Amino acid sequence: MTHRAITNPAASVLRIAESLVIIAFVLCVSTSPYLLAQSGNQPSSKGTPNIDPDAMAALNKMGAYLRSLKAFHVDSEITNDDVLEDGQILTDNKMNTLLAVSPSLLRAELKSDDNDVFFFYDGKNFTVYGKLLNYYATVVAPPTTAQLVDKVYNAYAIEIPLVDLFKWGTDQSAIKRITSATDVGPSTVQGITCEHYAFRQDGADWQVWIQQGDYPLPRKLVITTLSDPARPKFTSVMTWNLAPSFNDAAFAFVPPKDARRIMLIQAPLGRDSQ
Repeated sequence: MTHRAITNPAASVLRIAESLVIIAFVLCVSTSPYLLAQSGNQPSSKGTPNIDPDAMAALNKMGAYLRSLKAFHVDSEITNDDVLEDGQILTDNKMNTLLAVSPSLLRAELKSDDNDVFFFYDGKNFTVYGKLLNYYATVVAPPTTAQLVDKVYNAYAIEIPLVDLFKWGTDQSAIKRITSATDVGPSTVQGITCEHYAFRQDGADWQVWIQQGDYPLPRKLVITTLSDPARPKFTSVMTWNLAPSFNDAAFAFVPPKDARRIMLIQAPLGRDSQ
């Protein structure tokens, strides 16, 4: 079975998978996507007739609220279309779980049929653990989660799940790449009343369902790739707990019996230098 080689602008909109190459094996890490394209010159949204200012304001409010959270646990149920050479679409199912405490504690699990990968961060060290293969790699980490996110992405091409939802609103150049923004109206996700918003930018349409009321949490995210005739989709449905129970041991990695320590491979071209 072969897969079509796709040049996919939505990979910039939504970084659906990063390949983490470690010594003799590859851990396919399904991560949170980039909400906005990272490259290319797109029209400014300012003064554009297709831009609903209320829809843009809702995104900014969501990002600001997420950055204000002191602790949270979120499960993200993911479906991702995989386009084969003959155009047939296969759908992969994954589950990402993230527990984070501001400013310097994080634990994540990225689970699919053929992978079960954990991230541990205790404010001092960052560890990637492949449970199925019983391999792990640990590197010295910066003192805050915000610094960690940039460090592991730039150095190792590892993206922390859902991180770009939290960054929304901090990059004005990214905001300007949106060419259409619409408030679709009320909708229900997992029994929770949300406001449904739709956006467009070069190469992709994307939708987000934001919880109504005092807790503007993203509850569902859908990305459609426009550059591929098959129009593959990425969908994430999120379940939040804003008062999680935890102890410090949850964020510290203790190698299981017979686990083998290996080295993380630096990202191609050294992203730190870009």
